[in-house]
Amino acid sequence: MARYALIDTANTFFRARHVASRGMDEWAKLGMALHLTLASTNMVVRNHKIDHVVFMLEGKSWRKSIYPQYKAHRAVANQAMTEAEKEENELFWQTYEVFTEFLKNKTNCSVLRHPEAEADDLIARFIHLHPDDEIVIVSTDGDYAQLISPKVKQYNGVTNELITLSGYFKDNGKQVLNKDKTPKVLERDPEYGLFFKIIRGDSGDNVFSAYPGVREKGTKNSVGINEAFEDRTSQGYKWNNFMLQRWTDHNGVEHRVKDRYELNKTLIDLNAQPQDIKDKVDATIRSDLKVTVTPQVGLHFLKFCGTYELTKISNQAQDYSQWLNSQYKGTLHEQAT
Repeated sequence: MARYALIDTANTFFRARHVASRGMDEWAKLGMALHLTLASTNMVVRNHKIDHVVFMLEGKSWRKSIYPQYKAHRAVANQAMTEAEKEENELFWQTYEVFTEFLKNKTNCSVLRHPEAEADDLIARFIHLHPDDEIVIVSTDGDYAQLISPKVKQYNGVTNELITLSGYFKDNGKQVLNKDKTPKVLERDPEYGLFFKIIRGDSGDNVFSAYPGVREKGTKNSVGINEAFEDRTSQGYKWNNFMLQRWTDHNGVEHRVKDRYELNKTLIDLNAQPQDIKDKVDATIRSDLKVTVTPQVGLHFLKFCGTYELTKISNQAQDYSQWLNSQYKGTLHEQAT
């Protein structure tokens, strides 16, 4: 059994902008983005005895080809940026590209990207190809809740919380508590949470509800999300009653819940990609995992830290260099589908 840290790189890097203080200049914000990404990874490696680190990068999503509205609102938001915001955004992307090129060419970490897939597709397929291994996903994205299992955990580098089936835990191992002092746990079981999200839709990705207005718990006269989920295996009366309902959108177009459910499942369920996408992503993982050895990683890392004035990290360069030096030595599952 091996242990892997899978880094949702853009998510972790760009989240630093949300925690940076307003008075920070661009250079300080860039330093924080790099620091957050590297320090979060280092914390996971140290706490979970990680054997290899994999940085997952974004491509252009295949989802837009079957659902043009996918994340369309983000393009609108980008167009509404001020000139200063656009300049800062461009600078962040330039630094991100330099950072990922450094990781790819000057370290022994794996850096994976497919031009048609998102980072979460790569992460889901990596997990599928390593069923016997332990994995920690480094990301603030709540979509990964569906992947959490006895062997898969998630680490939020902004809140410094490890998310597991047993609950949320701080770096010192103590469980995170809610305001009422009760233990903080996943809002829903991962399987039910995924079904719930498919029905409710995902406003963050501009995916509309499969059944607008439906209750989570049904009534005497209507089947709710909970009852449909419980009947998912036998697919009896409650399942069919739920899925065969129809509704009309704001343009007067009628939809059947089952049809919208199947579309949303393809868009949201990270194990429900079209087979050709699975095959392409799997091929990228198999071919691009770093098995060769890059020399003088520690020296390259010190130079990188010096360029971006990462003083605190450079003072712990030996600690970081251990995982930056560690190439992939694992085993890929051969019967993946």
